[in-house]
Amino acid sequence: MIKHLILAFCAFIMAAPAMAATPQIGEKAPNFTVVNSNGQNVSLSDFEGKVVVLEWTNHGCPYVQKHYETHNMQGLQRKYRDQDVIWLSIISSAEGRQGHVTGEQANTLTKERKASPSAVLLDSDGTVGKLYGASTTPHMFVINKAGTLVYKGAIDDNNSANHATVQGARNYVSEALDSVLAGNNVVVTQTNPYGCAVKYK
Repeated sequence: MIKHLILAFCAFIMAAPAMAATPQIGEKAPNFTVVNSNGQNVSLSDFEGKVVVLEWTNHGCPYVQKHYETHNMQGLQRKYRDQDVIWLSIISSAEGRQGHVTGEQANTLTKERKASPSAVLLDSDGTVGKLYGASTTPHMFVINKAGTLVYKGAIDDNNSANHATVQGARNYVSEALDSVLAGNNVVVTQTNPYGCAVKYK
């Protein structure tokens, strides 16, 4: 019994640094630098003083398709970019796995879907995804003008892949952005994300 407790304690200690590395609500969002779909380096610090959305995406995932084929995601992108929000779509699918794309393929997808992100970031080695603890597609993060993480989790409260469920769902990202832009505190700061597992290496 004592041996099992010691092993469990050691496992907890070893896991603790990994858990601590994931940014928590109210903490500074960690900086990163990654290449975009046009081959240019993009850093989070480039957008200092701006509200930023990080959207983990995978075009082959039915849950992502739900939000793009209904134009829900594109509508959010346009609405908030018009309010000076930076919207970064991040693809962390590893080469050879579902959702992995080249820069050219990413630009084609953006055009075909009439998407409007500020940039599409290619994180094929999973560095940024693991830095933030992104676990699903979609997985959403909202960062305020001070660079603080104020929301992370699901895009909305309906975890079905059924396209019809978009209408009438409570959109947590929209609520968070509206609060931040109005200078108010975000009410719901964290939810459980739903979707396909991020296809890391």
